[in-house]
Amino acid sequence: MTQKQKTLVGGVSILGVAGIICKVVGVLYRIPLAHLIGPEGMGVYHKVFPAYNLLLTVSSAGLPVAISRMVAHYVTVEDPNNARRIFKLAMRMLFVLGLLTTVLMLAFSGQLAAWQGTEQTKAGYMAIAPSLFFVCTMSAFRGFLQGQRNMLPTAVSQLIEQVGRVAIALPFAYLGMRQGGVALGAAGALLGGTIAEGAALLYMLLRHRQADKALNAVPQRPDGEILTDRFIARRLILVAVPITLGACIVPLAGFIDSIMLTQLMEAAGMEPADALIRYGAYAGPVLTLINVPTALAMAMSTNLVPDIASGLAQGDREYVVKETGIGLRMAAVIGFPCSVGMSLLAQPILYLCYRGSYTGPQLDVAAELLQISSLTIVLFTMVQATSGILQGAGKQRIPMYTLVVGVVLKIALNYTLVRVPGVDIHGAPWASLLCYTASMIPNLYFVSKYTGYRFNFPDVVIKPFACAALMGGVVWAIWHFGFGDPGQLNGFKLTAGILLCVGLGAIIYVFAALKTGAISKEDFPAKVRRFIK
Repeated sequence: MTQKQKTLVGGVSILGVAGIICKVVGVLYRIPLAHLIGPEGMGVYHKVFPAYNLLLTVSSAGLPVAISRMVAHYVTVEDPNNARRIFKLAMRMLFVLGLLTTVLMLAFSGQLAAWQGTEQTKAGYMAIAPSLFFVCTMSAFRGFLQGQRNMLPTAVSQLIEQVGRVAIALPFAYLGMRQGGVALGAAGALLGGTIAEGAALLYMLLRHRQADKALNAVPQRPDGEILTDRFIARRLILVAVPITLGACIVPLAGFIDSIMLTQLMEAAGMEPADALIRYGAYAGPVLTLINVPTALAMAMSTNLVPDIASGLAQGDREYVVKETGIGLRMAAVIGFPCSVGMSLLAQPILYLCYRGSYTGPQLDVAAELLQISSLTIVLFTMVQATSGILQGAGKQRIPMYTLVVGVVLKIALNYTLVRVPGVDIHGAPWASLLCYTASMIPNLYFVSKYTGYRFNFPDVVIKPFACAALMGGVVWAIWHFGFGDPGQLNGFKLTAGILLCVGLGAIIYVFAALKTGAISKEDFPAKVRRFIK
């Protein structure tokens, strides 16, 4: 394994582990939150995020990737001075965008609540609006450090966000419930998240000073051309705009879902409160759990952008092909077992986490949704990996176009299925499966076209799928014959059963993957490789 490959695996390990910890903390945080504000309050809480995520994506999705890619290029060609110029200009742009989006959300909080048909969300929009500014400014630091292959500050800042959210948001939610019911309870939780984002920004400010000193160690080429602000801005915009538009598509679909799903269920005859609770169960417990394993996919995509850009800057086509293969193989190795395992254990996990916050029938509906939605994990990991590769190769418009197609199909299928009585919210996960499939297939074609990588079907599909199927058979047998209906089990047996299934399933999967060659010792961090014979 080359040193560069070690950098990719190491970076994915750092961001991936931190991402999973953050997602797990996020899941655990929502358990007491659900107890505090109830199912209806969780519906209000989760209705705020689609619009927030859309504005956040508009303001901060593309520029950090552009910073990372351009900084990686100029550090690779030994031109740190221009790397600093890129960061400084991008910081000014993100500062203005963050301020603008914060003002917009504050000004239109009432209108957003009216569009969604849920007036209780207005206070939540006002509480979360300042975090748009904090995250936008912080993303400039993250992009600058990621361009230097320094993933640790990003990982630590994510941990600060989550831990701070638990420590601050829960007390605020409690106070809000006492003062004004579910609306202020949800708003209090969102305000706690805003304060946590501010703390993470302060940390990134301190780490940036250290990283800037480390950049002094990079030799400055004497013939380096001084880039003008106009040239840098033009390059940043050319890279960032297609990425931003592409990244906006999924949040836009989520925002449309927040308007569309409850209204379609109500049109089919469901009571508004029941529709809000079903939406809250889908957008809350289900999608929150789905996001735990996808943290690894996000980490992989983040690492692949500067990795591919650096290889192309050096003209090392062989390295680009190798890293592309590693990225796709790792996406499959992560995605298949997570999809299978979470689908099989959907009901036990939900009963363990949310029994007491939701009724048994509500949890059974959420389990049905999670069983289907879990299948999107492997598709999402492949979409993220291919998007990172294409963005690093300068083909950032392609993932945008493919996601547009996918989301249009998703909205059409939502409209067709969700308004059917008896199907209602169950149509949403099927629509998501169609969305990511429609995006993944053309992405794989264009990755092969623009990197020279020839798709290795056995390594990327057959081997990890076979290992995941073996793991799934064992997990199903253990739970079916050893534990049974999770509604009849106490908390200790539920926890023991889930831990046994997850632990034994992971061992079986890793053993099978090593034996079949789906993964190799070199795919693990150095400290782990010492224990693998």
